[in-house]
Amino acid sequence: MTARLDYCTALLDGTSNTNLDRLQVAQKALARTVCPALRPASATALCCQLHWLPVCHQIQYKLAVIAYKTRSAVNPSYLLSLLNTYIPPRTLRNSVKNLLIIPRMTLAQSAEAFCVNAPSVWNSLSDHCKQAELITTFKTDSKLNCFTQATSINIAIQCIRCACDRYDYDTNGAI
Repeated sequence: MTARLDYCTALLDGTSNTNLDRLQVAQKALARTVCPALRPASATALCCQLHWLPVCHQIQYKLAVIAYKTRSAVNPSYLLSLLNTYIPPRTLRNSVKNLLIIPRMTLAQSAEAFCVNAPSVWNSLSDHCKQAELITTFKTDSKLNCFTQATSINIAIQCIRCACDRYDYDTNGAI
């Protein structure tokens, strides 16, 4: 079942939030099935325990892997023509950062294209990730990068919820 959820997730880039939410619900239900836990257990915590990325981060991970394979000449050449390396006109600090040019698009739908989203995902990766020489090293580093982003967001949300709960308790308890 997880293979079905992972299949062609890079094609889901730019899809509606409703479709992403549906896939996220399916992933959380699968996590509850794979890890039999008590019902109050958080499905998000189970996904973290299984080292599963949230769907939106899976899409970013797949785009990053496709961009890496394209730049290292593993993928077809027609994809390489969509990714242009940023070469500054003069020597700058970011000239060694291995960045890609993000083309400007006028239409909203064209902003969801591979030639726009793959460079933006690539540029958001750490320098250590982008300089990996082996695909296995890149996959490990980029998945760790995506997982760190996903868990830090989840931890921030949980902290906000806890703070709100404490505030409600304090205000209700004071009355």
